[in-house]
Amino acid sequence: MTSPPFALRRKKEYGNVEAEKYVAWFLNFARLFHELLKPRGSLVIDIGGSWNPGEPTRNLYHYELLIELCRLPGHKFHLAEEFFWYNPARLPTPAEWVTVRRVRVKDAVNCVWWLSKDPHPKADNRKVLLPYSDSMQELLRRGYKAKLRPSGHDISTKFNRDNKGSIPPNLLQIANTESNSWYLRRCRETGAKPNPARYPSGLPEFFIRFLTTPGDLVVDPFAGSNVTGAVAEHLDRRWIAVELVEEYAKGSKFRFEKRAIESILTSNHVLRRNGRKAIREKQSEKLPLFDRV
Repeated sequence: MTSPPFALRRKKEYGNVEAEKYVAWFLNFARLFHELLKPRGSLVIDIGGSWNPGEPTRNLYHYELLIELCRLPGHKFHLAEEFFWYNPARLPTPAEWVTVRRVRVKDAVNCVWWLSKDPHPKADNRKVLLPYSDSMQELLRRGYKAKLRPSGHDISTKFNRDNKGSIPPNLLQIANTESNSWYLRRCRETGAKPNPARYPSGLPEFFIRFLTTPGDLVVDPFAGSNVTGAVAEHLDRRWIAVELVEEYAKGSKFRFEKRAIESILTSNHVLRRNGRKAIREKQSEKLPLFDRV
């Protein structure tokens, strides 16, 4: 579960690879990921898009990467499903085309590629069920008569079964509003250098719940401030975080403090009923500061 540096036109301090070189750069890592994955293991990549220089047109590098990953000789991945992370808190960018010339709308969606080594990866959508809507709860209460819908779908009597929640779509709406998080406050208090690119804890939580079980190993090879490791720890998974910038790795220890745990518990948009008790029990335990390879 990872979010590698994107091929952004504006260079970041942690380093960005240009779009034209990105696929070749990432495939060097992909071969290693494929070798290390268990047969039914998954590779989940959060990757943002980019724009062509001087044009209000999109670069295709992240789609090209997906295609190459699924064709990689000797290390071929399978596309289990594509997800889209919608961040309603995203600023209106790129400014030149959105707020100045007004010829595009803001770019508020990241692609999330769920890839697997085997065509049948380990997964269970019952671990990420959404609460039923009020209308669905009313339908279950009143009962539903099996019939042919106007769309042509034949709804059977099984539709009236209470499955303890609805199956989520592959569009994940999670606001990334960490500007005043415990992690950033602790970085300011101690003078630690925060990682400038952080995804919300709800994103790795969804996939860790969906694709793993307690005791499984979760690895983030581009860990940054180690959001993935913190969530994995809270969900009783083993984890390894790999980060080149030592300052980011050291600052990640703030994510394992009690207040940081409470923040995850209260802020996650995709926190599910399953496992809440286990997470709360974690608050009373002594957590390790961080693992780093």
